[in-house]
Amino acid sequence: MLTPVEWTGTQLRMLDQRVLPGEETWLPLNTPEEVADAIRDMVVRGAPAIGISAAFGLTLAAQQVTGESVEAFDAHLRAKSKILNDSRPTAVNLGWALERLQALATRLRAAGQDNVGITQALEKESRRIYEEDLAACKAMGRCGSPFVPDGSTVLTHSNAGGLATAGYGTALGVIRGAHDDGKKVRVLADETRPFLQGARLTAYELMHDGIDTVLITDNMAGSLMQRGEIDLVVVGSDRIAANGDVANKIGTYSVAVLARAHKIPFYVAAPTSTVDLNCPDGSQIPIEQRDPAEVTSMGGKRIAPEGVGVLNPAFDVTPADLVDAIVTEQGVARAPYGPALAKLVAQAVAERGE
Repeated sequence: MLTPVEWTGTQLRMLDQRVLPGEETWLPLNTPEEVADAIRDMVVRGAPAIGISAAFGLTLAAQQVTGESVEAFDAHLRAKSKILNDSRPTAVNLGWALERLQALATRLRAAGQDNVGITQALEKESRRIYEEDLAACKAMGRCGSPFVPDGSTVLTHSNAGGLATAGYGTALGVIRGAHDDGKKVRVLADETRPFLQGARLTAYELMHDGIDTVLITDNMAGSLMQRGEIDLVVVGSDRIAANGDVANKIGTYSVAVLARAHKIPFYVAAPTSTVDLNCPDGSQIPIEQRDPAEVTSMGGKRIAPEGVGVLNPAFDVTPADLVDAIVTEQGVARAPYGPALAKLVAQAVAERGE
C-alpha cells in the first residue's frame, strides 16, 4: 500500500510527490520548518496527508525543546504551530490536526504534566491521527462501494488516493473498495492541470494496484459524458463547509456542472476531519493562490510568453446542490447536508472521546 509519510520516532520521512512517477525519493525532515516547507512546496499534498504531516511536524517541534522551561516550551509550540498552519490555507485538516495536538498539550499542562510527558503524548496522538485516517479511508471504501456498479466507468479528478492520505485514499478508497469487493471497475483519470496530480499520481497509484486506468485531458470529460462513457464521478475534498459546499482541486466544479447536465451521479469522499462546521458555506473557504510558474512552465520549460498575466487558484468550490452524496468514514451524508454532516462529525468526535 502506498503511503506518503513515514515516522521514525525522531524524523519524518516524506515521499517526494513532485518527482513521481519518474523517481521514488524519500526526503528526511528533522524540523517543523522543514515540514512546513515540504507542505508548501507540494512534496506532500492532499488534505489528510497534510494534517498528518503537520501533526508530526509539531511533535518534532516539541522534541526540540524538552529541556527548556515550561514557558519556553509552550511558547515554542505555539510559534511552530503557526508556521505549520500557515503553510497552506485551504486544507482544513492542517489546522484540525494542529488544534487537536495543541488542545492535548494544554490539557496535560493544566494537569501538571512536564515537557517530556507532553512530547511523548504528542507523538502518540500524531500516530493516532495517522492510524485513524488509514482506518477512515478503508471505512469510506466500504461505505462508498455500493455507489459503484459492477462494470462501471468512474471519472475522478486530481489525486485523492493513498498518496493524499495515510494510505488507501478517499475517492480512490471508494474505487478500491469496489475493486476489493470483486467488481470490475474502469477509471478515467483527469490529468488535473496545472500540477498534473491525476496524470502523475492517480494513474501511478491505480496502475500499481492493477486497476484498469485510462488517462484523459481535463477538457475531454464533457465529450465522454455526452457519449455515455462515464457512469459516475467520485472526487475528494480539502474542505467541506457546514452546508455541504465542497472545496477541491481546481476543475472539480466544472466536472460537477458537466455531471449534472448529463444526469451522472457526482459523489464526494472525505473523512469527517475535512468537514469544517465553523465555515458556513463555500464562500468562506480560503482559496490558495499558487506560483504562476506552475501555469507558465511544464517540466521546467517555459511554455507561455514572458510577461503574460496568470491566474492560478489551487482550488474551486462545488455548491452542495451539485453533490449527490458525501461519503465519510461515519456513513453517507445526503441533502440537506447541514444536519447530516453535523451528525456524522458528532459521531466521530464521540468515538475519539473528545
